[in-house]
Amino acid sequence: MASPRNKPDLMAKLRDVPHTPGVYVMRDRLGSVIYVGKARDLRKRLSNYFTPARSKLADRKTRALIASIWDFEFHQVRNEPESLLLEGKLIKEFRPKYNISFRDDKRFLLVRVNLQDDFPRFTLTRMKRDDAARYFGPFAHSGALRTTLNWLNKQYGLRVCHPIRPGEHDYKHCSNDIIKNCSAPCIGRVTPEEYKQRMEEACKLLEGKGTRDLTGVLEEEMQKAAAKLDFERAAELRDMIESMRKTLAPKRTFERGARAKVMSTIDPMADVKELQEELGLEKPPLVMECFDIANIGTAHCVASMVRFKNGVPDNSNYRRYRIRSVSGQNDFVSMAEVIRRRFSRILKEGREAVGADEADFSQESPLEAMERLGNDEARMTKDEGGKQKPFVRLPDLVIVDGGKGQLGMAVDELQKLGLGGLPIVGLAKQEEEVFFPGESESVKIPHDRGALKLLQRIRDEAHRWANGYHQLLLGRRVEESLLDDCPGVSQNRKAALLKAFGSVARLRKASAEDIAAKVSGISRTLAETIVDFLTSRSKEKDKTDPF
Repeated sequence: MASPRNKPDLMAKLRDVPHTPGVYVMRDRLGSVIYVGKARDLRKRLSNYFTPARSKLADRKTRALIASIWDFEFHQVRNEPESLLLEGKLIKEFRPKYNISFRDDKRFLLVRVNLQDDFPRFTLTRMKRDDAARYFGPFAHSGALRTTLNWLNKQYGLRVCHPIRPGEHDYKHCSNDIIKNCSAPCIGRVTPEEYKQRMEEACKLLEGKGTRDLTGVLEEEMQKAAAKLDFERAAELRDMIESMRKTLAPKRTFERGARAKVMSTIDPMADVKELQEELGLEKPPLVMECFDIANIGTAHCVASMVRFKNGVPDNSNYRRYRIRSVSGQNDFVSMAEVIRRRFSRILKEGREAVGADEADFSQESPLEAMERLGNDEARMTKDEGGKQKPFVRLPDLVIVDGGKGQLGMAVDELQKLGLGGLPIVGLAKQEEEVFFPGESESVKIPHDRGALKLLQRIRDEAHRWANGYHQLLLGRRVEESLLDDCPGVSQNRKAALLKAFGSVARLRKASAEDIAAKVSGISRTLAETIVDFLTSRSKEKDKTDPF
């Protein structure tokens, strides 16, 4: 992994950004998302961040953001509503510190209709529930949505009253039938079957079916109104057409959740086949595992392993490790340790999965035995708690983030485990070179090829996963170090406090009585001092944090 001081050439990366609408994600040197934005033209918008003359004119907050940007990624979408939906989803997922909008839990509007009702009606909601109703959306433009629903209700004579089963009593207090805005199913002007047919037609429009024909008809009416000099009606129709286009335009939805996948135009399997050709592999690398090391300073050296299956992330099989064999920075030894731990574990589970056929396993090489076991997709093994779980097969390709040094250490460990024939490559980030074991010359895959982009995606995902874990541990360490400044708390007392409460976060919630009772050597007076100290530090943090 590149040193934090070697900042990537973002201007060079900018040349690969297309002039299309989309959403961009800014990351800092630890891989944390610090800002999410949307743009009609990704290339033009991102260039504003990296053009020195323009950045100097920005406000102080924007300049601070620009100074913190270490890398960026982008996701193409088809239109502006999609970019707004995706932007909101990513902000809620990552909660970047430089974003203000969308950080609350407010969601975009959905349209709900329960066709099981006697006389269904459209309602607006922000929460999709597991019920018998149909939901449409989410919709990015709430004003346009409300205008469109009002038009649909009037056009198809749909009721807007609140009773579940409206009758003659409700009709007495309703004027929609009089002004021709409702078909009045409550008093039998239309049968329930006719009313539901009207609702079905309205639902088809919300699905986007027939939208082009409808807007075409409205545009003709608008032209006729303008020709008759009825400009008020023409303007009304113009606004209606614009609202419908915003509401009913085809768009994809982006689900909330930590593992929600961002839609893209990537063809994963095509990239897998292309990677097979570029690397000269015997079979397509349907399962790939990538390893990365993360360390800053001498604290918390960690490693990550991410697994891709059929060209897309296999999130449930991601792993992360705290390096034990080395203190300080040594990516080579760290890579050897994580490779040894990962594949020793796979071999161990393979032997456990064989069970009664242990003798057959010992007569084969580990690589041959594991490949044979991997062909049985129904094979199961047990986790540490004794529960059944799917057997994890060997990957078709191993990727290490680094050059010859990291690759050589990984190859040595695989050979010691009897897995020397397992395909493995190293990917050096600075020049995007691919290294093969025992070969001095690297291979450079053209930047426009899907094969390289697939390698970059899995490498960047491993980098993100490792840095996320490193940041988590670093945050815990920073929290723990607060106690070093607390009067009367020695290293032994600090250790006793953390052992009793587990973390500073839990210690903050404890009262002085709890602290004195749970930790020997902590008096009531000292416990009160600790509580006052942590409370004051919390208030100081709230005052100084501008985001």
